[in-house]
Amino acid sequence: MPLTAYINLTDKSIKIEQTDVEIFTKFIGCRGYAAKLLYDMTGPQVKPFDPENALIFSTGLLTGTPWPTSARYHVTCKSPLTGVYGYGNSGGFFGPALRHAGFDALVITGIASSPQYLLIESAKIKICEAKHLWGKTTHETEDILKEQYPKCRVAGIGPAGENMISMASIINDHNRAAARCGVGAVMGSKKLKAIVVRRTSKPAYPEPFRALVKKVIKKVTANSYVRSFSRWGTPAVIDPKNMIGDLPARNHQLAQAPFIDKVNAEAVEKYVIAKRGCYACPIKCSRISKVNQGKYKCEVEGPEYETIDAFGPLLWNDNMEAIIYANLLCNQLGMDTISTGVTIAFAMECRQHGLLNDDELSLQWGDTETIIELIKKIAYRQGIGELLCQGVRKAAADIGGGAEKFALHVKGMELPRQEPRVAKAFGLGHGTSNRGADHLYALPTIDIAGHLQAAKKLFPQYLPEFMEVTSEKGKPDLVIFTEAFSAIADSAGICKFSCLETYALYPEDIAEGFSALGIPHTAESLLEAGERIVNLERMYNIREGLDRKDDLLPKRFLTEKLKVSKDPVRDISPHAPLPGQEQPPPDEGLLIDQEAMLDRYYQLRGWDSNGVPTAEKLKALGLDSGSGKRKAESVERKAKDVKRVL
Repeated sequence: MPLTAYINLTDKSIKIEQTDVEIFTKFIGCRGYAAKLLYDMTGPQVKPFDPENALIFSTGLLTGTPWPTSARYHVTCKSPLTGVYGYGNSGGFFGPALRHAGFDALVITGIASSPQYLLIESAKIKICEAKHLWGKTTHETEDILKEQYPKCRVAGIGPAGENMISMASIINDHNRAAARCGVGAVMGSKKLKAIVVRRTSKPAYPEPFRALVKKVIKKVTANSYVRSFSRWGTPAVIDPKNMIGDLPARNHQLAQAPFIDKVNAEAVEKYVIAKRGCYACPIKCSRISKVNQGKYKCEVEGPEYETIDAFGPLLWNDNMEAIIYANLLCNQLGMDTISTGVTIAFAMECRQHGLLNDDELSLQWGDTETIIELIKKIAYRQGIGELLCQGVRKAAADIGGGAEKFALHVKGMELPRQEPRVAKAFGLGHGTSNRGADHLYALPTIDIAGHLQAAKKLFPQYLPEFMEVTSEKGKPDLVIFTEAFSAIADSAGICKFSCLETYALYPEDIAEGFSALGIPHTAESLLEAGERIVNLERMYNIREGLDRKDDLLPKRFLTEKLKVSKDPVRDISPHAPLPGQEQPPPDEGLLIDQEAMLDRYYQLRGWDSNGVPTAEKLKALGLDSGSGKRKAESVERKAKDVKRVL
């Protein structure tokens, strides 16, 4: 029977219990199970760095099994970046090791009196001194612990987490990151440097499950999108995104780059020395890149698309070697590459408009010295890094003078690398995501990736307009489906490259896998569970005081029209004046009508016009009994309060 461990670092108490099967099944596991634990343990009175904030490491029913891409684990907590519900998700080999050790979840509270690490071996947990590890990078920490505990797996923080910066991540397997929402900062606040899982024997699985896995692997590897990711990795999307205007540049003042040949998949390929995949992954989308000489000499797993854009076009930087080195620095220091890149872009645009200067760095677009040094300054809270380490929302408030116009975030979390005025479904998903701006919370790829067969199966009533990325027709319906599907994948512990990114697998395939493991499910029951998870996460944020206004994108995407070139290489000069500088904003272009899409989204969700789940919806999802009844009453009170204010 899988276990849940409750670890209090203040008094060093450890309590290991059998996981509540009813709750685990109702919320599928991993992300859903952790969301339920967090809701019950951390109310509005708990602040992100309080001892009472729970830092929850969780695995899914498929994590660590032979099921393809079953490497994922979750880290959930109240986020210091957003102040509300937050989580990071990572692959590699740490999650499967934790699952093989017998744990569904580690629920960590309290604050240690001195740096500690957890040692997990054969379902036993020990709290160990980590003074000798404090101050070291994630790579140094892992190497030291692996020498001490051969064949172990390590997840830990670097200096950024120790310094409690709001974009700190947790790194496992040197280069895999539970990156977003500042989960590493919460780990640092607890003085927990690392978690070590020593190798244990793999569990046995029923023969029907093993037979099904063989069929599913063939299904995944036969998919054409999977083959593309296997060949090129995520940089494969860069060229097509640049062509349609979905490659954010200069902090979203532009959405295309003329130097695309210097930052695309072929440019990355020049530095690739090996392919790599996570546990049980037939896709192997990751790359090991190596810069052989010069000031950016290094070797790192990556860079992925999001990192390439965050440190490339978004900063107007065409130096691939600097991008690779920035990726390595973030991994070593323990920082989210998305939030870090967006924060640097924010600083550069503030300088562009005369709101920010630095005595040591130029803060100019494309200046690689500024990029690299700002990463270090942010991690160590040095100089201007003390301002920027809290994220763009808080930094803009401190700068003032209209800086908030350049702070591109939702709920306090910096936007990922999609252009909402072009990719309308992603734009809506960034807004409605319960952990803040996030491409993976919904991952509505059907239109932008050209998944016509999936569209015909799921949304035939909206074709053909549905497949136009700039059309808003049917996109709320898409986001609702993919938010539930994403919750299923996250809670099962599998990578979305096997499902939502490629549509190699559908909910019914995952349901068949669960059933083969003795947990009967259908596609419909899993989608209902996914909807239950999304609503529970929403209820967490409603309880914290969030509502419709917190689902809105930054004004740039609602009021500044975007002009897209048919030939960005020729038409967009690296030195062209930008909107807000010498030339006025273009009088034609794209916007996103998010308000209209939110109306439709809330209606389909069964929420009121302010985004609050109704009592009827909560009852339909089984969130209105026992403690769920108290949650429903809390939501109803919040709804009444909001109506009084309005």
